[in-house]
Amino acid sequence: MSNYKFKTTNIRGKQYVEVNERIKYLRQEDSLKEYSIITEFPVLDSEMCVCKCTIATPQGKVIATGHAHEERGSSNINKTSYVENCETSAVGRALAMLGIGIDTSIASANEVSDAIAQQESKPATNRKPKSDTSIMDKAVNYVKGQTDKQKAYDSILAKYGDELTDKQKEGLKKFVR
Repeated sequence: MSNYKFKTTNIRGKQYVEVNERIKYLRQEDSLKEYSIITEFPVLDSEMCVCKCTIATPQGKVIATGHAHEERGSSNINKTSYVENCETSAVGRALAMLGIGIDTSIASANEVSDAIAQQESKPATNRKPKSDTSIMDKAVNYVKGQTDKQKAYDSILAKYGDELTDKQKEGLKKFVR
């Protein structure tokens, strides 16, 4: 590859290349600019879609593919643009499989920011608990052993709040009273 300098986006301390940067590189690089970007939707309905992107040589030889899946209601952007978002992700992944813009990650900045937004938009009660009983046991023992139980509870929530279900948080709160 040439000495092309990809513009990156910092997301939570890590640099990601955006899909438009990957496409620009493909179109500017002499050895790649004649390649085709072909998208198709094997699944497309009013609620979800799957996009397949194929990168092919001028002779039609497939050199990379990428897939993406999106659901209409999964994020604010997907409420109106789930098909476009899906296609962009599939293109970005196919270009990544070709080796374009993957110094730090195959995921593009677009995919990462969408995934973060999707996670943050879901209410905590819909999340599957990542915690096991050992975290809850440690949390209970910690709160019980502290003089300032409210401060201990707040500390646990700050550190493990995303990993605890609402029911676990309510149970832990009983030790604060």
